Amino acid sequence: MSLHSSAVDVLTRWKAPDPAQDSLRHAVLSFLLARPDACRRDCAPGHITASALVLDHTGTHALLTLHPRFGRWLQLGGHCEDGDADIFAAALREAAEESGIDSLTIDTELAALHVHPVTCSLGIPTRHLDMQFLVHAPADAQIACSDESLDLRWWPLDAMPQDCDFGLTQLVEIAARVVNGRGSQP
Repeated sequence: MSLHSSAVDVLTRWKAPDPAQDSLRHAVLSFLLARPDACRRDCAPGHITASALVLDHTGTHALLTLHPRFGRWLQLGGHCEDGDADIFAAALREAAEESGIDSLTIDTELAALHVHPVTCSLGIPTRHLDMQFLVHAPADAQIACSDESLDLRWWPLDAMPQDCDFGLTQLVEIAARVVNGRGSQP
């Protein structure tokens, strides 16, 4: 299965947690079906990105990166690459590169979608159609800040930084529900 087809498959199977996420699911799925290049960063109208909320082994803390371009704390993740076998591999690669943690595991159920405008490596305004996953770190995880981050820090799920955007806030709320055994449904 290719990166593109795996993104289509995930969105086709996903039971969105609410009507807003389901509407976004349909819009992103339509974009993917219309654009064979939708997972490539050079797709100027917008492109699929893969992000990961990395949870510690207890599920009570999330690893966030202080993003150098945006100047605020965000979940790990970013652009898909041609070598990514599927959307899960893209999210895991990004999480491992940005955290320095080996042996991460991913929940293969999509946690959330978030679409946001950005000027990324293309140098022109575009949109990131972000497929967000929950990823779990092993108990012995040691973090290492990459050159894609100003800082890395574990944050309690119930005490996130004050300047979180809606995409991260939504993702943390879903993670807290999953950890508390209520699944991704509100």
